[in-house]
Amino acid sequence: MTTRARAATAGPKASRPWFPRDYGVSTATKGLLPWSHVVERMTKALHYWIATTCPDGTPHATPVDGLWLDDRLYFGGSPRTRRQRNLAANPSVCVHLESASDVVILRGDARPERPDAALAKRLAESSVRKYGYGQTPEQYEKTDVHVFRPRVAFAWTDLPKNATRWEFP
Repeated sequence: MTTRARAATAGPKASRPWFPRDYGVSTATKGLLPWSHVVERMTKALHYWIATTCPDGTPHATPVDGLWLDDRLYFGGSPRTRRQRNLAANPSVCVHLESASDVVILRGDARPERPDAALAKRLAESSVRKYGYGQTPEQYEKTDVHVFRPRVAFAWTDLPKNATRWEFP
């Protein structure tokens, strides 16, 4: 098994996020959300908010369609969009879902990659299943998609009781 495969199977490590003490977030590990909660929410979400940084340092947020597979978010867009131009200069990204009561926030990097045949097929099938349309596997193989890999994630459904932080190996 490769180092990358071992890291993927190990999954992210759960802990409590830091909050000011007066928020009442416990430091105990009891009550942490399982990683499967984030996987389910990210897989089912129709839209993802992507926050990037403009060249002048100002933030830029935009909703995108995307596909969550193997703890990664795949999304596209014209290279002329502000989001894609920002990513070309700085791959740091914050991704979050639309709910303020069932919160999922991820931080990491998004870089363009060309899918191989197996991934292109999975992306095409997943897109049709989720959105009812999508590129063919052959189209995916000819086009870069942005691949977001989280470094850290946060989620909660009942703040402060189950606020959880995950760090990726």
